[in-house]
Amino acid sequence: MDLKPLFEPQTMAVIGISATNDRHPANVIYAKNKNRYPVEVYGVNPRGGAWHGETIYAGVADIPEKIDLAVIATRAELVPQVLTDCVRAGVKSAAIISGGFAEGGRPDLQERIVGIAREADLPFIGPNCLGLYVPAKVDTFFLPIERMIKPEPGGVSFVSQSGGILVDQMIKFTGQGVGMAKAVSVGNKALIGEKEMLAWLAQDPATKVIAFYVEGFGPGQGREFVAAADACPKPVVIMKSGKTAAGNRAVSSHTASLAGDYASFAAAMAQHNIIEAADERELVSFCEALSAYERGIGRNIGIITGSGGHGAMAADACVVAGLSTPALSGELQAQIKSALSESIRSIASLANPADLTGSGVDEDFVACAKAMGASAEIDCVLVLLLPYLPGITLDIGVKLSSVSRQFKKPFIAYVPQVEKYTMLIEGFELNGIPVSSSIEGAVLMAKALAGRQPC
Repeated sequence: MDLKPLFEPQTMAVIGISATNDRHPANVIYAKNKNRYPVEVYGVNPRGGAWHGETIYAGVADIPEKIDLAVIATRAELVPQVLTDCVRAGVKSAAIISGGFAEGGRPDLQERIVGIAREADLPFIGPNCLGLYVPAKVDTFFLPIERMIKPEPGGVSFVSQSGGILVDQMIKFTGQGVGMAKAVSVGNKALIGEKEMLAWLAQDPATKVIAFYVEGFGPGQGREFVAAADACPKPVVIMKSGKTAAGNRAVSSHTASLAGDYASFAAAMAQHNIIEAADERELVSFCEALSAYERGIGRNIGIITGSGGHGAMAADACVVAGLSTPALSGELQAQIKSALSESIRSIASLANPADLTGSGVDEDFVACAKAMGASAEIDCVLVLLLPYLPGITLDIGVKLSSVSRQFKKPFIAYVPQVEKYTMLIEGFELNGIPVSSSIEGAVLMAKALAGRQPC
């Protein structure tokens, strides 16, 4: 199936638009795409008429242009006929927003629309979904534009069975500075599911990391998906629900999925090229790190800090995450010590974590980072920055980013995320260094890189 019309439509029909209700989901979708995206949008309702001076067409066949994407937001029982009309009119793809199919006790209705689409080779997302969002191209979410929080364009594509989880993650990605390439709500995934999306996104040049929120699979689909992910040249991250009996029941009522045996699925993920995120925090951290660095790493982490307490917390978090913080060799410690400012040379603790104390200045952090960056003892450098230390300037992010590039070694930063420190944080992020607002989040980024399989 060619999914390009879904993600890069030039023309769109929104079917189910109301002539009187501006808040109807179809009207919200119509308005935001008409006013904000480079797509020609047409409204469809059997009654015809007009809405705010724009023609409402009685049928998709009446539209004067061929349609790339039909967004269907009608009652469920009307969808089979609407889909048939789309086929006859030569529509190239569809997003079925309507609910009331298998998840509502109507698997027969869902099977009918799948049969229509398969016979015509018409790809569709849904039903029971939000559809898709592609920055600067298209947005079928029925959420008012003023209420949506959208990440900057970036390298993460996120596919979710739940529209609510998808929107929540977009908010979290935005807060953490993680850019998105595509956001897809597949809902009941009657025709297009994780495997199909994986195949498409694996070839998508804008996508660096493919993330999924999964509730369950149909018979045999989980095994097929794991095999496909294992062969994918890009990192695949999964966050799964339905891990318990209670979660399993909730999954069944939400999208009519089979959560299956979680223990078996988790074991399969661990054995193949899939990184499992235990929760939303891990998902964000994993995606940020994997989109910043294309290669996996070993598990030896070097920690640089201006606070002994922060260093101890990071060391503990590394152990919990299955990472190592090996003591630096005497030779490497001597090298670092000789490069430090005379004022801290006698008080800094350099075993790993390297505690440069609250008296450390930019040049001390850079000197320590260069030594770790050049050393084979360390696979990844974790820098814990406390911007309120008197010797630290807002240029430290730019300086350390230069060190990372010089030695081609992954750096990850922890910086308290408040507006006052934005310039420092941007010094890292604009140079491709991931930044976390928590120590645990920074360690999770390192865990994701260590868990990445070689392509």
